[in-house]
Amino acid sequence: MMRDMGDPVPVDVSAEALALFADHGAATYAERVTMEHHARQAAALASAAGADDAMVLAALLHDVGHFLDQSDSEFGVTDHGAIGGAWVAARFVDAVSEPVRLHVAAKRYRCFVDPGYEAELSPASVGTLYLQGGAMSAIEAEAFEAEPFAAAALAVRGWDDGGKVAGLEIPSVECWRPLLEDPGLRR
Repeated sequence: MMRDMGDPVPVDVSAEALALFADHGAATYAERVTMEHHARQAAALASAAGADDAMVLAALLHDVGHFLDQSDSEFGVTDHGAIGGAWVAARFVDAVSEPVRLHVAAKRYRCFVDPGYEAELSPASVGTLYLQGGAMSAIEAEAFEAEPFAAAALAVRGWDDGGKVAGLEIPSVECWRPLLEDPGLRR
């Protein structure tokens, strides 16, 4: 059963997040890796890039919206950025939740400012791009640029794109528990 966004936030957010990965992380949504493996790769890429803890956690949780609603296509939940962003915002500070909320918009923005970017996307990301509205218009791009966390969302988008390597050995999702439990990142 999906959690109502109006329900009180559980005390043990790390257990809740890890349970979502355990329950839903084996899905692939037309990618070469599972959702859990993808999230772990994105977080590892953020960490390797020297990102702060909020950004690493945003990279780990960027696709959590896929775990919170029913799939509406072979690619999972089209509006997973907004759904996941709301879930994360109820639990973590804006520096974590806003890049999650905006990472889909960041893909659409990148397609607007760099026409060659679409050719770099995985087939599943191209499929979702069109379900999500395609490349932004100039007006949408201007609004995105005005978002306080636009740069953070673009960084998460890059780790999202890079986190789709089949067979890559990376730390388990459990190794990110300290970030999930960090009181400085929590609401």
